[in-house]
Amino acid sequence: MQQVIRETIAMEAPGACLIGTLSSVTEPRLLVLINGATGVKAAFYRPFADWLAAERQAAVLTWDYRDFGASGSPHASRATMTDWAIHDATAARRWLEARHPGLPLWVIGHSLGGMAMAFQDGTDAIARIITVAAGHGHVTDHPWPFQGFAWMLWYLLGPISATALGYLPGRRLRLGNDLPKGVFWQWRRWLLDRGALPADPALGGIRRPGFSGPLTLVALTDDVMIPPDAVWKMASWHPAAQVTRRALDPAAFGLSGIGHVQAFAPRCSAVWPALIAP
Repeated sequence: MQQVIRETIAMEAPGACLIGTLSSVTEPRLLVLINGATGVKAAFYRPFADWLAAERQAAVLTWDYRDFGASGSPHASRATMTDWAIHDATAARRWLEARHPGLPLWVIGHSLGGMAMAFQDGTDAIARIITVAAGHGHVTDHPWPFQGFAWMLWYLLGPISATALGYLPGRRLRLGNDLPKGVFWQWRRWLLDRGALPADPALGGIRRPGFSGPLTLVALTDDVMIPPDAVWKMASWHPAAQVTRRALDPAAFGLSGIGHVQAFAPRCSAVWPALIAP
């Protein structure tokens, strides 16, 4: 297995500078862009990125959205989900393509990072898309008792704290990390509208004809935030794609639980081959 070298890089996006890490082997044969979930810093994905670089002889880019993680502070930010999902994700993809032109490119999108792919331009050049815990969700799709927390978040805890503080205190609310207030309000709109992301005019609508290559939708059976049924709905956003649906049960991998976030954690490394399987 080849040695993996990490390199910290900076990328220009419209109105922002994004900081990321490239995990790569000496002569990569594949490019992989990892687009993270809302509230999850890029550093969380780096053990998975290192494994993938060595496993597939790849150059794997992990990066943080603007005003989040290594790319800045959310506390006085004007960033929105549109900035993260469209402008930042596209800039990161373009940077990686320019770094190693001609190599096939995979995009692995976790939650937001997967949902955003239907709204980006230029996805026809991508060789494969894998989404993990990403889907067309509404607050009523959450099972109870988590649904009760979700109603409280969207109508009470989130609005009050974002208005009072100028950002969403994600750490205090057990939602990962603090988020820009504009990200919170747009995220809230998606989860309270049954039309979800396609109904948000700020995203510009689903791109047509869109991605036409292999698309793997990965769901986790114990995910209370984006349950499998919500994951499968997202296939309609990619009508030209060759869709594979894959539901992963923690027990099948000797795990007590995976949930919405932990598929990329080192403790869940047993599931990693299944995430990227054909």
